[in-house]
Amino acid sequence: MPVPSTFSIVAYDPNEQAWGIAVASKFLAVGSVVPWARAGAGAVATQSYANTSYGKEGLDLMETGMSANEVLQSMISRDPEAQSRQVGVVDAQGRAATFTGSSCFDWAGGLTGDGFAVQGNILTGEQVVRAMAETFVERKAENIIWRLYNALLAGDRTGGDRRGRQSAAILVVKAHAGYGGFNDRWVDYRVDDHEDPVTRLGGLLELHELYIGKSPSTDRIKFDGDRLIQLQRIMQKLGYFRGSPDGVYDQATRTALRAFIGNENFEERTDFDAGWIDRPVFEHLLKRFE
Repeated sequence: MPVPSTFSIVAYDPNEQAWGIAVASKFLAVGSVVPWARAGAGAVATQSYANTSYGKEGLDLMETGMSANEVLQSMISRDPEAQSRQVGVVDAQGRAATFTGSSCFDWAGGLTGDGFAVQGNILTGEQVVRAMAETFVERKAENIIWRLYNALLAGDRTGGDRRGRQSAAILVVKAHAGYGGFNDRWVDYRVDDHEDPVTRLGGLLELHELYIGKSPSTDRIKFDGDRLIQLQRIMQKLGYFRGSPDGVYDQATRTALRAFIGNENFEERTDFDAGWIDRPVFEHLLKRFE
């Protein structure tokens, strides 16, 4: 059986009340095995001959109020193959714990800090987990999504899995942060098979911000003048707009924009009645279609 030998970070953000995991490996679809998280409970990374039951069981136990260390000790004490496992846990209060069994393949180990745990096995060396921890601590100004990602990137660029690269994933949960507010999956992205999966994962996060993010009112483009002409020309080329590109926000232009923006899934970043679009989306459309 292939071994999900990986490097991962689990973490908690007290300001956002969010929990997450970022992970990468020379292993197909590592995101289907390692990361587990639940808003209000915590996060678990289970790897190295991963016992996936640690995921749900760990979250259930933390939901009762048990600490990360108590949960970790409870799970490994009942697992006859615990010395082949590697696990990182962060609980509802941000207490962190990590475990590396004595039978994990070198280099293997982990460390904990305030609100996070980093661990990895079959790595190029200890510098991988140290780079991840240092990066996570240094990037306090970022939200937990980008802190996790940049920690993972630091580990990858410091050597990562000594066998090479194949897959990466990030899972961050926060109450009602999922689509429509119906679940807790703030971000849940996987790159299952790629020659440079961590970089590709970063690209998906950039797309997430493009589609789901919001700009301040000072960073909006009005539908008028030369900028509207640029959009009218694009829509004319694509068959949405039959009029003359004149920079006038008339009914024909508005109808065309609703169809065009709707097909590109940017309604959340546009106000057709007020006549504006968020600048990052405007710039993305120009880059893609001009």
